[in-house]
Amino acid sequence: MSFITGVGLTPFGKHDGSSSLDLMSKAAQFALDDAGLKRAEIDGILCGYSTVSPHIMLATVFAEHFGIRPSYAHAVQVGGATGLAMTMLAHHLVEEGVCRNVLVVAGENRLTGQSRDASIQALAQVGHPDYEVPLGPTIPAYYGLVASRYMHEYGLTEEDLAEFAVLMRAHACTHPGAQFHDPISVADVMASKPVAMPLKLLDCCPVSDGGAAFVISRERTGDAGVRIRGCAQAHTHQHVTAAPGLSELGAEISIARAKEATGLAISDVRYAAIYDSFTITLAMLLEDLGLAGRGEAAARVRSGHFGRDGAMPLNTHGGLLSYGHCGVGGAMAHLVEAHLQMTGRAANRQVRDASIALLHGDGGVLSSHVSMFLERVR
Repeated sequence: MSFITGVGLTPFGKHDGSSSLDLMSKAAQFALDDAGLKRAEIDGILCGYSTVSPHIMLATVFAEHFGIRPSYAHAVQVGGATGLAMTMLAHHLVEEGVCRNVLVVAGENRLTGQSRDASIQALAQVGHPDYEVPLGPTIPAYYGLVASRYMHEYGLTEEDLAEFAVLMRAHACTHPGAQFHDPISVADVMASKPVAMPLKLLDCCPVSDGGAAFVISRERTGDAGVRIRGCAQAHTHQHVTAAPGLSELGAEISIARAKEATGLAISDVRYAAIYDSFTITLAMLLEDLGLAGRGEAAARVRSGHFGRDGAMPLNTHGGLLSYGHCGVGGAMAHLVEAHLQMTGRAANRQVRDASIALLHGDGGVLSSHVSMFLERVR
């Protein structure tokens, strides 16, 4: 058994003069304060990778910078699934008695510390070096291809995809730390600049500065405990040219494994925190995970199903699409928000019931998946 005992999150957006280590340190201290722990009580450290500061020993670089001497240190690298993969690893380390308190942290000054061209070039390297990268595709281009095929097979429209951007922006408008606070409409999404058709600017997550962190512990702290009930991974491919069919992607595999490990069903879930780098990512994952039928997720958004007051509140902080995306820390913000909801500390965003939460992370182009169930215990 393991508990998430503390969470920390900076605002996302522009942090002039802050390095990646600065943002990581700020989020880490927030998480320690939230857990009621001192730095000396942290005996494990897990760090996400950084494209701005790509050090080959980032975990120990951060440990030195932050002033801790852990008995276990590791850096993890599975794209957008990294945050939940680190959480899963911390869960196992704590369960096996290797560590008592593991600090999981990531952050980047990706907006102010890296040029647009450098960011595009770094992310494009996920492509196959022989069959894809020489042709010049970017991450949005890969997801644009996926979106076109999914729309063809399941009847989604560009207006359907726009609904997810509108929902995430509506949620971000209620969070003071979000990068964007201006409401948008389906018409605004449709009129935004084409990026990689059918994806337009508002179908894509922004580039952000920010940091996120949490502490995974053997023993709970505070009155309301949030424990990791169970989790699972799936890795079906790395490159788009080797990807399986749309109905055989890893989210369906990882969620099946997670349900088997926990004995939980989707009907047990009360809050969802799902990776949303693009509107198509969110649409597909909601359907792959069983939170909506094939081609039906957009209709559920329109009906209010995924709203704060709906049957399945989703990404109430605004998600990657509107809270922001600073690399690994971007998806970790989903877990921070889930923890706040589960402990009744989400202020004006608080949902009626977040007793069981489903989290899902996606790395690469729907390549690596981590599904996780959290449970509130009294």
